[in-house]
Amino acid sequence: MGVMFAGVGPLLLGGLQSSGRLTAAQLGQAGTVELLSMGVAASLAGPLLGAKRLRLIAVVCGLIMTGLNLLTTHVGGDVLTLVRAVNGLPSGVMIWLVTGMIVRSPRPERGSGLYLTLQTLAQLLVVAGVSAFVLKPLGVDGGFGVLAGLSLLTAAAGLLVPDSYWPLTDHDQGPGGLPSPRGWVALAAALCFQAFILAFWIYVEPLSRQSGHAPGVAGAAISLSLAAQVAGGSAATALAGRVSWFKALAGAITLMIGALFVFGIRPAAPLFLACSAVFGFLWIFASPYLTPLAIEADPTRRAAMLGPGAGLLGCAAGPFLASLLVSDSDVRGSVWLGVGLALVTLALIIGLHLTRPRAVLTS
Repeated sequence: MGVMFAGVGPLLLGGLQSSGRLTAAQLGQAGTVELLSMGVAASLAGPLLGAKRLRLIAVVCGLIMTGLNLLTTHVGGDVLTLVRAVNGLPSGVMIWLVTGMIVRSPRPERGSGLYLTLQTLAQLLVVAGVSAFVLKPLGVDGGFGVLAGLSLLTAAAGLLVPDSYWPLTDHDQGPGGLPSPRGWVALAAALCFQAFILAFWIYVEPLSRQSGHAPGVAGAAISLSLAAQVAGGSAATALAGRVSWFKALAGAITLMIGALFVFGIRPAAPLFLACSAVFGFLWIFASPYLTPLAIEADPTRRAAMLGPGAGLLGCAAGPFLASLLVSDSDVRGSVWLGVGLALVTLALIIGLHLTRPRAVLTS
């Protein structure tokens, strides 16, 4: 549930815009503030909450999210944006709970791949179910009602969470401190990677409408993308340790730039759906490789520990920047912003690859 919004958000926020409860700019702002608060919470939860009472933390976060998702059904405009911002805080804490376990594992890239696959499968099931059975009879409020019910189940599942983390070993993470300079570059790459994706993806529903598609095409595109994301995460998990992070990331980002150009020409519905599937596969296939990128850049794993927070901040920055470039009649500015940020991401990872230490070059 911590990252459910990333998959369901475009569908539900697009529905809020079409019903008049959000403008196109407010759509981007609502996506921005929720993801921003998720990133801040995921980054600060460790220092503020420690490694104890994890079970209580999980239960309380689930209950808070239940109330906030229900509250969303009664508000609109700037108040709705505020409610979603607050909802991002318990969501980010849940992401921190899982990240702490992944970074403590001996194969963090495999753990990251499994995590991304499972979370994407959950998003797929929710989006497909909401699109098929909820939106038509109950409207967008029904979708947030589903999220409230799932949040309540999450609070119940929190009773099974371990009450504390096991200690980090010296190999997993050195003494407390900030990442190395190369670690900060890796974090910047993670931020830009998620920013270029969400800058475009948060506007996929109005982009489909602007392309002249039937009302159900956007929901189908999101569902296809999520299905492809499950396949991409599974492929990344299976290939963990067999493919270098550089080849995986550079190849995937290059292909995603090509897909963005296709979205920018307002393609027909079949091509739109196909590109959505390809984009989703590459998105989640590439994402787990940000972890070995960060570990190679900063072997203390301090950067890797901050990676999800940096990625979430990128998820917030992308929609915010895109909201400055779109209007109610044309949202393609989000696509061209995505291309620019993708090129920055590619430049950062190429720079890290070309300047890696000699010990890594000869290993």
